[in-house]
Amino acid sequence: MSALYEELKQQLAQERGVALATLVRSSSGQGIGAKLLVFPDKSFHGSFGLPELEARVVEDAEQAIWIGEPGTRLYTLHEQTFEVFIEGFPPPPRLIIVGAGHIAIPLTTFARTLGYRVVVIDARAAFATRERFPHADELIVAWPDEVLARMDLNPSTAVAILTHDPKFDEPSLKVVLSRQVGYVGAIGSRKTSQERNERLKQQGLTDEQLSRIHAPIGLNIGAKTPEEMALAIMAEIVASRYGKDRTAILDWSRK
Repeated sequence: MSALYEELKQQLAQERGVALATLVRSSSGQGIGAKLLVFPDKSFHGSFGLPELEARVVEDAEQAIWIGEPGTRLYTLHEQTFEVFIEGFPPPPRLIIVGAGHIAIPLTTFARTLGYRVVVIDARAAFATRERFPHADELIVAWPDEVLARMDLNPSTAVAILTHDPKFDEPSLKVVLSRQVGYVGAIGSRKTSQERNERLKQQGLTDEQLSRIHAPIGLNIGAKTPEEMALAIMAEIVASRYGKDRTAILDWSRK
């Protein structure tokens, strides 16, 4: 058991998602206290001694990693009942900003204030500088889609695509929408967003994937300045993180 806790500590220290499931009650009274340490790829360490129960618990525990709220689940197998306490430990939230334009600067500051790790990516070295982004955790000068393809994109990750250029936007969206990220938003008017979706659909993306794009990006707060626009975007990211309905959007066509 100590080895399991050591592995849990290592996962947390490395800021990797993990869940711990503990069998707290069974109708037979057997196995109480047994634990499973579940990873995002649904592999696990530990044992309940019942493969069928483990399979069901692992499915729930993998989802719990990203929710981060502890809870007890009841399972019934072969007329036996089991009560399992599952606690998820998500990695710290991360915001990846594609495009180091003027909106990205205050967006980085807001995200850092809210506890996000911020990565800014832009192929244009003149824009992606430390002078402009002193608060970014990571600043990468490279083609965004190539960088994104190598990154661990998961439900704790939010991606804001602010380049407003199809040669950057569309390849980046294709990578992001192939993963299960927590949020993806893209700058552009409604007309621009519709035209972009049509092109992406022709490139093989599904309606389900396209429906995950928040576009035009940001909540409709009547924003006019870059700082206000960044606030609108950050508000939408936070709302998405906590499962709130997106009731309004910021129409960039009015800018």
